[in-house]
Parts: sequence; C-alpha cells; structure tokens
Amino acid sequence: MPQGGSSVPLADVDRRLLDRCLKHEHGAWHEFVDRYAGLIYHVIQHVGHARSLIFSVEDMEDLAAEVFKRIVEHDYAVLRRFQGKSSLPTYLAVIARRVCIRAVVQRQREAELGHSTAHRASIEDFPYEVEPTLPADEVERLLRLLSDRDAEVVRMYHLKQMTYRQIGQRLSIPESSVGPILSKARRKLRQAARRDQD
Repeated sequence: MPQGGSSVPLADVDRRLLDRCLKHEHGAWHEFVDRYAGLIYHVIQHVGHARSLIFSVEDMEDLAAEVFKRIVEHDYAVLRRFQGKSSLPTYLAVIARRVCIRAVVQRQREAELGHSTAHRASIEDFPYEVEPTLPADEVERLLRLLSDRDAEVVRMYHLKQMTYRQIGQRLSIPESSVGPILSKARRKLRQAARRDQD
C-alpha cells in the first residue's frame, strides 16, 4: 500500500484499519464493516434515487452484502488495489456504486426478459474493472455500422447503463422496442467482428 506521495492524505484511522484487514488481524473486518456500512448504504440509496428505484430493506441488505463480498473476496483484492489517489471512503464509494449498478442492471434485465424468478447471475460474473475486448476506436467503428438510433440505444444500454424505460423516454420510442433493437444490433456487431477476424 502506498505510504506517501498520494494526492489525498490517507487518514491515520483508515490507514491502520486497512493495514489490519490486509494482515487478517482478529476483529479488523468487523470494525471495517462497522465503520463503512453507513457509507455503503448511502451509496446504494443514491443509486436507487438516481434510477428512480425504491429499495426495500431486504434489497438494501442484499446489495450491501454484494458490495462487502466484492471487497473481501480474493484476499481483499479490491483493498490491495487501493493506490491512495483519493481518500479511502471515496475509493470505497466508487466501488460500491459500480457493484450496486451492475447488480441492479442485471436484475432489471432479467425482469425485462421475464426471468425475474430465474437464478440470478452472481455479481462475480461482472469484473471490478470492465476492460473492453476491442480498442475504443474499433468499438466506435463497429457502432458506425448501425443506424444512428440503434447505435445510440447500444451506447445508452451498455455504456451508460440506462434501463429500457429510460432509453425509450430519452429517444421517444416505445419501451417494448428497445429489446429487439439491442438484439438486432448485437447480432450485427458480432457478425462484423467475426468478418474482421476472418
């Protein structure tokens, strides 16, 4: 973990708690949860508000559990990646927001597809940092194969993580047409990518 030169000084209490967690000291993780649970719940509420969603107590607890699971898994890999370029609470807020959004988007997709009662994919299916399989300029080149509207739908859904309803409202198209547009666009993009690889 970086000790100096960071743009934002790491508070002593955060530094000590972080070190203790990484050393697996007894009780450190429980103290970590106690200290940052309020922050995590605040981020979850903010995500819900931004997406016009109302989370039940059970939803909040499930999402918080997903966040803490992400933090602790792989021997605290998320904490070990902390570079000290921000305060620890800010870093944790970013992580919590990403994990929460991915979980919410996954659930919304299943509901839109009529699989809300199906087995929900684990949040582990989503990497902490989503690395593009193609360079950004190549992605844009492929998107140009689509009509302006279809390309914008793809960007809104996959890059901006907007829901079908939000996309429909923003583009003034029926919500029910968003899914078919995405399916057609994905097929076209996959075909183009395969042609380029041949």
